[in-house]
Amino acid sequence: MSLTRRLVAAGLPLAALVPSVAFAKPAPEFTAVDVDGKTRSLSEFRGKTVVLEWVNEGCPYVKKHYSGNMQGLQQAARADGVVWLTIASSAQGKQGHFADGAAAKTWMDSRGAKPTTLLLDGEGKIATAYKAKTTPHMFVIDKAGQVVYEGAIDDIPTTKVEDLKTARNMVSAALADVKAGRKVATPFVTPYGCAVKYKDA
Repeated sequence: MSLTRRLVAAGLPLAALVPSVAFAKPAPEFTAVDVDGKTRSLSEFRGKTVVLEWVNEGCPYVKKHYSGNMQGLQQAARADGVVWLTIASSAQGKQGHFADGAAAKTWMDSRGAKPTTLLLDGEGKIATAYKAKTTPHMFVIDKAGQVVYEGAIDDIPTTKVEDLKTARNMVSAALADVKAGRKVATPFVTPYGCAVKYKDA
């Protein structure tokens, strides 16, 4: 079964196969405070490949990937010189909101998470700029600051940990293409997971 058919069979409409950020266009600039209280910006990582990962620690899809899969991806990517920015955009009072950097750090340590840093986006400014829809929702930005991949972390949209064994990891594939200097073969796959908990949603 093709990837498109598989996603549609999982209940995702064909209309959802349209990417939210145009490719070959600059990634939206942003600034945000990280878990250490430091203001970070996308522009400070210009010249490096960057991964953006939307997270909600209470989401079952996130829990699936934090059974070891996400941590492994983070470590492998960073070993290749990739900057990995995990972003928590859940609004105050909603599932997945971190009250402060200390709370986010506690969660990261408990899961063995290995991103470059975690950004606190409780107001949803970064999520809005990227039109982030789900947790996880993944973006790969190349060294020139272009979005070259957006969407699902893999091609099996379930909460079952056992599916990780047979899933094709789309982020790893995109990063491999970028590293090799190739055009990303699959630049968009419909993201799946829990809806991002926006302030006004």
